Amino acid sequence: MSSSPFSIGSSKRKIDPSRKSATQLKADGSPDDNDRVETGPTALAFREWDALGLEVPNLDSMREYRLERLCRELRKHDYAGILLFDPLNIRYASDSTNMQLWISHNPARACFVSADGYIVLWEFHRCEHLSAHLPLVREIRGGAGFFYFLSGERGEEHAKRFALDVDEVVRAQAGDNRRLAIDKIEILGLRALEQIGLEIFEGQEVTEIARVVKGPDEIKALYCATAACEASMVKMQEAIYAGQSESDIWAVLHAENIKRGGEWIETRICSSGPRTNPWFQEAGPRIIADGELLALDTDLIGPYGMCCDISRTWLCGDVEPRAEQKDLYRVAYEHIMTNQELLRPGITFRELTEKGLRLPEEYRDQRYGVMMHGVGLCDEYPAIYYPEDLEANGYDGIIEAGMVFCVEAYVGAVGGKNGVKLEEQVVITTNGIEKMSKYPFEEVLLK
Repeated sequence: MSSSPFSIGSSKRKIDPSRKSATQLKADGSPDDNDRVETGPTALAFREWDALGLEVPNLDSMREYRLERLCRELRKHDYAGILLFDPLNIRYASDSTNMQLWISHNPARACFVSADGYIVLWEFHRCEHLSAHLPLVREIRGGAGFFYFLSGERGEEHAKRFALDVDEVVRAQAGDNRRLAIDKIEILGLRALEQIGLEIFEGQEVTEIARVVKGPDEIKALYCATAACEASMVKMQEAIYAGQSESDIWAVLHAENIKRGGEWIETRICSSGPRTNPWFQEAGPRIIADGELLALDTDLIGPYGMCCDISRTWLCGDVEPRAEQKDLYRVAYEHIMTNQELLRPGITFRELTEKGLRLPEEYRDQRYGVMMHGVGLCDEYPAIYYPEDLEANGYDGIIEAGMVFCVEAYVGAVGGKNGVKLEEQVVITTNGIEKMSKYPFEEVLLK
C-alpha cells in the first residue's frame, strides 16, 4: 500500500462475523467500554431516556433488519448486488461510519452488498479499525477514492483499478450475474465499471424503498434521537433573550446534540424577526429583540445516526404577541394538526395531496416544498406535494405501517414582516399515527 495519507491502494482483510465483545454490554448491545472505537449515545442520553421510559434499540437486531430489507430489494430486481457510495446508505447497510460529512463530498469509501447479504467495505486509508466491531462486514478493502483531489490526472487509472476490485467481488459472490445497482458514483468510476462488462442500474430506488419501512429497533432509535433533540431544544429556547444573535442560539442546539451523542445537523435554518420571511434563511449575526419571532428547523442527526426533523417558532421575551404573529401561527398549527390525521396505512400519496388542508390563498406563493416527507437516517422517500406541485413533481405510492413522516408548513405572505414554520414527526401504526415529537407549542401564540 502506498505511504500517502490518501492512499488508493487496495488491501483486503477478512472480518470474523462471529466476533463478540468480551466486555460488558450497554442496554443497546454495544460494548460498555470507555476506550471503545465506535461512537454512540452518551451517559447523559441514556439517563434522559431512562427517565422518559424510552426503550433503546438493540443494535444487532436493527442491523440485521436493515440488511434483510436491502437484500429483499436486490433479489426483487435480480441484481447481483449494490455498490454504495452515499455515506448514509453505507450506514444503513453496514452501520459503518467514518467522517460522514467529509465523505459526503469526498467519496473515498464504498460498500458492496450482495443479494444474499455478503458485505465488502472499501474503507478510507488506514481506517479498517473503525469497522472491525461490525459482524455483518465480511471484508474490508481500500481504494474507492478516485476523485480529483486524491487522484489528480491519475483518476482514470485509479477508477479502473477499483473497477477490477469490484469485478472480483461480484464474480465471487454472484457468479455470472452482471447486474449491479449503484446509488451514486463519480463519472470515471461509472465508465470503468461499464467497460469491464457490468450492467449498471439505478440504486437509489433500491435503497429508498428498503429504508422506507422502519423496523421496531429503528423506531426505538428514532424515539431516542427525537428525545435527545428535544432536550437540546429546551436549552436552546432558554437561550432566547434580547441581545442574543441567531448564531448564539443555534450554537446551543449543536452543542447539546453532541453532548448526547448526536452526530451533526444538516442545515442551520434558524431566523428571527423580518428574516423569518421568506423562509430558508440560515442563522447569522442578527441580534434578536423582545417581541420578535424566532423560527427554526432542527434537521438534526442525533444518536444512532437518526434524524429528528421538527420545526418550532418561538416568541422572544415576556411580551404580548402581535395579531399578525398569532394569525400566522394558528394557520400553521391547524395545517399540520389536520394533515397528520390523514396518515394511515393504505392511503395513497395522491390522496394525501388531494385531501390535505390547503393553505389560505395569501400564503400559497411561499408554501413549503412539501406537505410531508419520510424520515429516518435523514429526510427520505416519499415526498408528499401540495396540489400546486403535484403535476410537475408528484408521484404515487401507498402508506404502510412502520413509515415515519414529518408533517410541516411554512406560513408567510409575500412581502410580509413575519413567517411561521411548524413541523411534527410521526410514525405510522396499524391504526393511524403515533406522535414522536412531544415539544410543546407556543400557547401565547395560540390564544
